[in-house]
Amino acid sequence: MVERVADNDEVLGPIPSTRTPSTIRLWRSYRAGHEFLFTTDYVLRTTNYSHMNYKVTGGKKLSGSVTTNISKNATVALLAASLLNKGTTTIKRVPKIEEVNRLIEVLKSIGAEVEWVSGDVVVRPPKKLTPEKMDREAAGKTRSTVLFTAPLSHLFETFELPLPGGCKLGGRTMMPHIQALGALGIQILKGSEGMYKVSTKETTAGEVAMYESSDTGTESVLMAAAKIPGKTIIKYASANYMVQDLCTFLELCGVKVEGIGTSTLVVHGVDEIDREVVVYPSEDPIESMFFISLAATTGSEITIKRCPFDFLELELVTLGQMGQKYEYGAKYTADNGRTVLADVTMFPSKLTAPPEKIAPRPYPGINIDNLPFFVPVATQAEGRTLIHDWVYENRAIYYMEMKKLGANMLLADPHRVFIDGPTPLHAADIEAPPALRPATIILIGMLAAEGESILRNVYPINRGYERLHERLQELGASVEAVE
Repeated sequence: MVERVADNDEVLGPIPSTRTPSTIRLWRSYRAGHEFLFTTDYVLRTTNYSHMNYKVTGGKKLSGSVTTNISKNATVALLAASLLNKGTTTIKRVPKIEEVNRLIEVLKSIGAEVEWVSGDVVVRPPKKLTPEKMDREAAGKTRSTVLFTAPLSHLFETFELPLPGGCKLGGRTMMPHIQALGALGIQILKGSEGMYKVSTKETTAGEVAMYESSDTGTESVLMAAAKIPGKTIIKYASANYMVQDLCTFLELCGVKVEGIGTSTLVVHGVDEIDREVVVYPSEDPIESMFFISLAATTGSEITIKRCPFDFLELELVTLGQMGQKYEYGAKYTADNGRTVLADVTMFPSKLTAPPEKIAPRPYPGINIDNLPFFVPVATQAEGRTLIHDWVYENRAIYYMEMKKLGANMLLADPHRVFIDGPTPLHAADIEAPPALRPATIILIGMLAAEGESILRNVYPINRGYERLHERLQELGASVEAVE
């Protein structure tokens, strides 16, 4: 067992610098050649409720088709937004993943009635919610509980919520939420130990310039503006897929939203929302990208159905610059009536390093969550690829676990990784990093690697992917869930 070190970074407060003490400790531990050190609270949060490992026999060509599931990030936003509605909210075709399970546990703990009905989730808020009874253990395992801030602020003048948990990607500030909600009269303050306090005395519609184009920050201010009568203008907003799905839900609730899909949103808030709402979240572009990366890395022909094309097009263009061959069929509309879908087929290709670095940007750039999937692809591309992950403090360091599979990589700093390829990958025994996307790229690497690998403690993967090992088996992969 590797010794873990405590990591007590402050979540609430000013934006952390690039090299926080936790990042420097983690980076130094890596550079010293030690095995990854996970934080104490990650071990506490995962040891008791997840014992699943993956046994992977890699090096096989895969084939067939897979259908993209409904978006995790859209679903969790809609679960939180259901508290805006006094009526019943039905969220269609919800993925059965751990992140959703945690949010449902939180909703039930504060008094909401939540049930699964034929793959849908039905939420019925009670006459009075009880945020003080929130399941803190469940809340501590996800960052998504921050999305409860705005809906609950319409019901209570003062309340406390647990500080966000979720993926361990270094210091992740709440400043976008603090700044945007504060502009509308909702104050976020330090609370009791492990909590933050929300104080709402008088809210007013107005103009909000987002501190950064944060997805959850934009969702928070959208939910706040929805029930503040008057016109609120949100500038420099995220236009990402989950934000668009939330806007669609608000329109179903009778809240007019202008500028959907752009960086300026105009919300015409209402006094109350009391409707029977049925909402269809869109498909998950990040899940589509997992299978796109898998096909490219393993040199396999795979068709990924129902890809949200507008949120993957630049990723596909970038892969095309690397020599990846693909084609897509006629575009069609998702069940939400807004998202454009296409079926994408990937073909075995001779890959080369891209002419420029690969880095994420807010939509319509390469999605921040899709950036990691270029790492395993780059291990099989001729030449040197630079991955610049400027958003998160620790995530690029997690990429370096691919070296255990034989990848030729150089960590330039906590944000930049050079990858030289192509490199034959080999089997290894690795504990999954405590972050969803880095854990999945290790799995892709194992599927490309010759021999039998073990990926331990795959709870981070189960947070975002439903029955992933079974779906991989349908493509011909040898992946077994073991204790």
